[in-house]
Amino acid sequence: MKNIFPILEWLPKYSKEKLKADIIGGLTVGIVLIPQGIAYALIAGLPPIYGLYSALLPQIMYVIFGTSQRVAVGPVAMDSLIVAAGISTLAVAGTEAYISLAILLAFMVGLFQFVLGIGKLGFIVNFLSKPVISGFSSGVALMIGVNQLKNLTGINIPRSSHLQAIVYSFFKNFQDLEIQTFAVGGIAIAVLFTVKSIKTKIPGPLLVVILGILILHFFHDTLSQVSVLKEIPSGLPSFKMPTFTFKMMADVFPIAVTLAVIDFLETISIGKSLEQSTDDTIIQPNKELVALGMMNMVGAMFKSYPTKASFSRSAVNDEAGSKTALAGLFSVMVIVIVLLFLTSYFYYLPKAVLAAIIMVSIIKLLDYKEAIRLWSLNKSDFWMLVATFSGTVFLGIKEGIVIGVVLSLMMLIARTSRPHVAVLGRIPNTNIFRNTDRFEEVEIDEEILIIRFDARVYFANANYFSEVLQNNVKRKGATLKLILLDCECINGVDSTAIQMIDADIEFYKDKGIEVFFSNVKGPVRDMLTKSGIVDKLGKQKFFINNNDAVTYFKTGKLDRNEDLTNYIGQANI
Repeated sequence: MKNIFPILEWLPKYSKEKLKADIIGGLTVGIVLIPQGIAYALIAGLPPIYGLYSALLPQIMYVIFGTSQRVAVGPVAMDSLIVAAGISTLAVAGTEAYISLAILLAFMVGLFQFVLGIGKLGFIVNFLSKPVISGFSSGVALMIGVNQLKNLTGINIPRSSHLQAIVYSFFKNFQDLEIQTFAVGGIAIAVLFTVKSIKTKIPGPLLVVILGILILHFFHDTLSQVSVLKEIPSGLPSFKMPTFTFKMMADVFPIAVTLAVIDFLETISIGKSLEQSTDDTIIQPNKELVALGMMNMVGAMFKSYPTKASFSRSAVNDEAGSKTALAGLFSVMVIVIVLLFLTSYFYYLPKAVLAAIIMVSIIKLLDYKEAIRLWSLNKSDFWMLVATFSGTVFLGIKEGIVIGVVLSLMMLIARTSRPHVAVLGRIPNTNIFRNTDRFEEVEIDEEILIIRFDARVYFANANYFSEVLQNNVKRKGATLKLILLDCECINGVDSTAIQMIDADIEFYKDKGIEVFFSNVKGPVRDMLTKSGIVDKLGKQKFFINNNDAVTYFKTGKLDRNEDLTNYIGQANI
């Protein structure tokens, strides 16, 4: 049962000390979640109440199925913008059709994540590299921020997933700037930064929301230009299966796959960053997929749009001292109280304040430090980040992630099809061999070519292996008598590689050049044995290390007394 319900791993060890910490942490996160949930729903093009709906069942599901002790889940800015970018092309924001598509999207995201988790296919998301995720996240963060210019300035800027369109509209209509709206938003931003700089325990978002409501409540006639939320319906969401047709499912499928993968990666990365040695459980990727799947599927049945782990609220949760996932239940209690009794108090909440909260919160998602690090560490990764970021902000969010996935796969293929290859020489007065390109002092025998291929050999790089070998043989010239293949870094070979190796052995045999093998791993030995290469060459030409191979070639015997035949020739066939 613990495999199905991770809560059973840590709940029996629960204590009063943990309860007190979880109550404080949960209530703190719940208070922060109120303005964030409302703001993020507006980003998604949904009525504000759906941000609060999305903070209910998903949190409860994560308490039961999640494996991280400190992750806080619910609506987030990035998902909200992806929802808006994807669904706005299918329906008008705020309409019943739009809301139905957003809820269906949550269900499909959850279904995809659940299937991946049950099938233990979490490794699939490893095909998205860190530079791609960083570039995509930064691009989405920037788009979230610029899309709030409308609410922050009062300028009529159409919602768009293209940076150039938003910037053009902003400057074209700059004369329509509403001074009152901009002043309210600017003051809210200043307060948020001030609260953050003095490191008070008072949640900045909650403070500006309260101040904004009070100011507009008492001075709404004076500040008549400032747009407010107005009526928010009260009450809890009722159960209802998402409305769907096959066309609707086909329309939202690409967005669902994108969100499912991105949300999983972000949740894992947040969970691992907050993990502590005192936790009763550690984050488990496939179980996290199941948890996210249950969050989104069950949440969709109660009017939730896509949800995942929130970096900002998880940080608040950790700083507030939460010890277990049970803190999420106390966050839910805060939202329930608001939905039942307090929604009327949000009538005068200025949209400019919500825009300020969003713009300040997304700053941490602009991962410029990663770009700087990659510039000095790996230029190809840096340009992959830049390409994904540029595609996201200039072409669109879906296009950006497609560019990232394609670049990740291209980079994977490029790196595995042309891996590092080293020609080895002996360190003087030792039995140790190292790369001749890195160490000038190593001894090189003109009769022997020792070559190490640092990757699995398979159909995509078999020809490259053969070409590199041939080029190095040519450099050696007529003095070459032995090719020693150091297989220490080869962890597998396929049928194409076996065929190529067999052909090369025959080719060099005709030229009077012997081929020896050293440091051969079990799975490679199995394939060499099954293919008949071991029998063709003879077991005496397979060695446990390079020194044995060189010594045998030079003297016809080994420089040791131990019989290691069983270890060198063992194969599972």
